[in-house]
Amino acid sequence: MLHISKNKIKIREDYNKFKAVKFSSDDRRYNSFNKFVIALFIIIFIILFLPWTQFVRGNGSITTLRPEQRPQSIQSAIPGRIEKWYIQEGDYVQKGDTIVHISEIKDSFFDPNLLARTDAQVKAKGFSFESYQNKVQALDYQIAALREERDLKLEQAENKLLQANLKVQSDSINFEASKIQLGIAERQLERTQTLESEGLKALTELELKKIKYQESLAKIISQENKLLESKNMVLNAQIEITSIKAGYKDKISKAESEQFTALSNQADTESQLYKLENEYANISFRRTLKYVVAPQDGYINRSIQQGVGETFKEGATIVTIMPSDIDLAVETFVDPIDLPLIHVGEEVRIIFDGWPFIFFSGWPNLSYGTFGGEVVAIERFISPNGKYRVLIAPDPDEPDWPEPIRAGTGARSFALLNNVPVWYELWRQINGFPPDYYQPEVDKTTIKK
Repeated sequence: MLHISKNKIKIREDYNKFKAVKFSSDDRRYNSFNKFVIALFIIIFIILFLPWTQFVRGNGSITTLRPEQRPQSIQSAIPGRIEKWYIQEGDYVQKGDTIVHISEIKDSFFDPNLLARTDAQVKAKGFSFESYQNKVQALDYQIAALREERDLKLEQAENKLLQANLKVQSDSINFEASKIQLGIAERQLERTQTLESEGLKALTELELKKIKYQESLAKIISQENKLLESKNMVLNAQIEITSIKAGYKDKISKAESEQFTALSNQADTESQLYKLENEYANISFRRTLKYVVAPQDGYINRSIQQGVGETFKEGATIVTIMPSDIDLAVETFVDPIDLPLIHVGEEVRIIFDGWPFIFFSGWPNLSYGTFGGEVVAIERFISPNGKYRVLIAPDPDEPDWPEPIRAGTGARSFALLNNVPVWYELWRQINGFPPDYYQPEVDKTTIKK
């Protein structure tokens, strides 16, 4: 002691009078306590070498496996006003059951006879379309008749041209024959003049030769005139053929022009007819939209539109419905650092909110009140909450999930990873290391298929 104070402690306390000292000073109890501590350290040492299953924790809620089984809103395809409700919240409805009856609020559909009037317009436009079809067909017949008549006329004119050409050939031959006869008559006249001057022929015979010569001269002029007339007939026949072609070309062109006009009117009428038929079909289908029906079997959750006489716009939500036949799944979220450890087909243990459980995360076989699951989908893009979404379906080899749970119930998931010693897991947790990275064993036959 330093003996700083001048006050000395002269009174010595007797510690044996305290119960704690008496209790701890007993050798039997001391030996028992030492044995207990040694046994505890041995047990802890043995536990450190027991296998521990690493896991990845995730928080989420219950959803459905297929998109069409999730809660959906029933919307109205047309604007309207509520006339009558056929359901109330919590009712079970089957596919096709009427939920609400609405009425039109657009002035273009107020006419109660709108469908009948539109049908009459469709029939009238259809009759106009048929009339144009008949006109086009009649013009087809007219054009065909004009072409046939033109061919006959051309054939007739070509025959005339052929006759004229043959007549030109005949007149040309006669003209050449007349030339030969004229030459013969001229030579005979010259010989007769020579013989008459020598006194060997009579004057009468000379005069006959002169007359014959004049007749031959007149005949050649006549034959030449006929030849020119025949050539003129050939020209007339050619002109007639050209005139027939031009005349019938004008007539056929006019008929074709009328036909194209009729075809244009027919196409325009057909377009208007299709438009009216489309309008008729739209009006007919729109009338079926006045009754909003259930798209599938399910339960009515909440009515968004309320009362009678309330108006709403097209696409507005009328009620929300929860399908009755669903396959439950757990939608959980894991941290990005744990994402490489999650694989499709991996086993997962699930704890549902409000469900009694005794859970040992490292020893899932000793857990009670947890349920098995299997990873079926992993999101490829991070969610707005900064984590990745994982979808878990019930494990077919595990007991069924409890019946009372509903979609939206909270759930916690534990994806089971590698088995490691307890001491290694404690060392990893103290140092803040992530679980061991691993790849699950995959059946090569399945990959090949």
